Parts: sequence; C-alpha cells; structure tokens
Amino acid sequence: MPKQEETEVVVVGGGQAGVAMSEHLSARGMPHIVLERGRIAERWRTERWDSLVTNGPVWHDRFPGLEFADADPDDFVPKDRVARYFEDYAEKIHAPVRCGVEVTSVTKTEGEPGFLVEYTDGTTQGRIRARAVVAATGAFQQPSIPPIVSDEAGLTQLHSSQYRNPQQLPEGNVLVVGAGASGVQIADELQQSGRQVYLSVGPHDRPPRRYRDRDNVWWLGVLGLWGKATPPQGADHVTIVVSGAKGGHTVDFRDLAASGITLVGRTSAFDGTRMRFNEDLATNIAKGDANYLSVLDAADEYIERNGLDLPEEPEARVLGPLPACAVIPITELDLAAAGVTAIVWATGFRLDYSWLHVDAFDQQGQPVQQRGVSNEPGVYFLGLPWQSSRGSSFIWGVWHDAKYVADQIVIQHDYQQYESHRDRAAADTMPSSCADAHVEHLEKVSHS
Repeated sequence: MPKQEETEVVVVGGGQAGVAMSEHLSARGMPHIVLERGRIAERWRTERWDSLVTNGPVWHDRFPGLEFADADPDDFVPKDRVARYFEDYAEKIHAPVRCGVEVTSVTKTEGEPGFLVEYTDGTTQGRIRARAVVAATGAFQQPSIPPIVSDEAGLTQLHSSQYRNPQQLPEGNVLVVGAGASGVQIADELQQSGRQVYLSVGPHDRPPRRYRDRDNVWWLGVLGLWGKATPPQGADHVTIVVSGAKGGHTVDFRDLAASGITLVGRTSAFDGTRMRFNEDLATNIAKGDANYLSVLDAADEYIERNGLDLPEEPEARVLGPLPACAVIPITELDLAAAGVTAIVWATGFRLDYSWLHVDAFDQQGQPVQQRGVSNEPGVYFLGLPWQSSRGSSFIWGVWHDAKYVADQIVIQHDYQQYESHRDRAAADTMPSSCADAHVEHLEKVSHS
C-alpha cells in the first residue's frame, strides 16, 4: 500500500518559486509540504552552462530576507552560488522541502474538497491529500526546439539547457539559433574557444547593462517598467538581450560581429544540406537599437525631471555602422561546406503540466489563471512569465507573486472553515455521542 498522509497545501517544485511559496505559507501558519524531484534549485545546478552567472546584480536578484553576504552588491554571481543561496534560504525559513520526490499525478478528490497528490521517491510510492496544490515548477520546464532539423541530419543538436562548455561539442563550427541572453553568451564563449560561430538573430529588446552609473534593473524599477502587467503585442515572452558575463556589459551585435561571429537572420528552414534564414537581420538589429535608445531617452528624462546628479554618458548613444553580414545578409548556408557540425538551440522553453489532471488549462495546454489563481478552485500557479507583471519569472518577482498566492490560499481556507449558527446550534443540541461523531466528521473534512 502506498504511504498516505494529509496536509493543507502541497507545493510542487523546490526552486525559487517553491521556496518563496513556502516562506509565505509558513508566515501565514499554513501547513504545507514542498516536493522537489531533484535538489533545491536543481535547474540552476544541472540545466545551465558551466560559466553562467546571473543576469542581474545580486543587490537586486535575491529575496528580501537574505543577502549574498560573500559578494559585492553589484556582482553577477555564478550559477552554483545561486543554487547554494536557495539552499541557505530554505534552511533559514525551515522550509519543509522533500528532495528526490517526483509528483506523478494530481487529481481532484470526488465528492469532497481537495486533491490527491501521488508521488514516487524512486523506490516507494506515496499519496498526500491536500486542500490546495501550487504548481511552482516555473517557466523553464521543457526545452523547446523547433522541428526544423531532423535527428537523421548527422548534426549534434543541443538545447541551451543541455549545453555545458565548448569541449562538449564535436570538432567543427557551430550554429547558435536564438540570440537572447543565453544565445549571445553561448555564442561568444564558443567563438572565444576558437570555433567559427554563426548566430541566428530574431526580434529582441536590447537594454543597456548600465547607463549613467545605474544598472538596467534599477532603471526598469524607477521607470515603472517591472510593474507592467501586459507584455508588448500580447506576447507571452519578449527576448531580452542582456548579460552579466565579464562583470556585466551591454550586448551589441556589432561587437559580436567584430569578434568574428557571423550574424544571420531568423532560422526558417533546412533542406537536408542548406539552412535558410529570413532577410530580417538588419531590421531586428535596428529594432533592438531603437529599444536601447528608448531606455536612454526615458532615463535622461527621469534624471532631469527629478534633478538627479548622475554623470552624463553621451558616448552611450554612439552606435557604429551595421556589420557587413547585416548589410549583405546570408540567406542560406551549406552547413557541411561551412564546417558546421553542431547546432545549439537557444530557443526557449515550453510548459509541461502533464502530471496535473485538473480543469485548469485552455485548448493549447496553457494555464487559465489570474495572478496565479486558476479557474480550478484550489489549484494555483507560480513562476509563470507575466503572471502578474514583467518581473514575475525573476527571482525577486516570484517572491512577491508567492505572497499574493499565499494570501488567496488563506482566504479560501478561511471560507472552508466557516460554520453557520445553525451548524453550531445543531452540534450543541445533539446527544453527546452524536455530537462527538459530528465533530469527528468536521475534523476529517477540514483535514482532507
């Protein structure tokens, strides 16, 4: 027989979202269990490349209750340090995290409140009855690779979450598809290792790393951009080209081209020999430049309006000419002739809630939710992009979203604990044996 127990809330996922959720549930006195299939912050440990550092300075990319004591506030710390941070935080708040436990199924219990959570720890199976379930598995669940190049093409193909270092790839040149934060950093590392890299660039935002003695995350804060509740053009995700590597620097595709990287447009098709690219490289770079300059404009206006004494930086507005590969774009590339033996797909992730068998999804499998509260009473989501704002999938943003979700869980819990005057009066007038049975029944319901 599987082991069975009861609690008020089960949190699925022990990364930044799960740890934040645990803190707020504990603060509200809500019994809960956090189930993590690996270790705390496992994706930071094993699903990122070796040299990755945070894309934001640690004064900003942290929870309010704990600083990175061994780092300068403006540092961009390595991924392993981030994982240790969440371990330390979980220990600090006494989070009831069970590692090495994979949730296999969550179903609604029939005829009574709550859900049945089924799990395995690799050797045994168990069940937990809970009134509420929080899916805190975050935004980066399953690698998303477009079906462009088949496995029979004779090329090594990795998603960015599988890439670790240049030595992992076979000898030869590399095509990196996707030029967001991950793509540009991986492409730069591969180029510096001595390979010829082709980088496929799509539409993106390109903010300055720092401007007038303030980091980009500070500008997003004071300009009110972190709090934006709707993504541009209704998109779920906007590619942001920003990097904390090399102490943090502004990404400029002109610099990447000058380092030897060959830029191409968005990848569109593969015929078995040649990869084809859209003729949109110059347009994508120009739109990224416009986004960059708009941040500088907004920052300058904010400084003037508020009378701040911050150093001027006119050189930040000087953009060089487009590289030759953007002026005369490459629209197709014979991969074998170019010596390309590997493709790194920095093409993002898709959600996977195949274990969550409840009525909380649309026809495309996307959660139907508002600020993490789903249309299935008792089911909540945490860590989704744009869950409440632009900051929702960031470390500090998920902490604030978790507070809201915890509040909603407690509100619903209080409703479920309600007893009418008639219920109490009926219990008072029952024979003692019946009253005891009634109380026992209410206790079972409240804990089921």
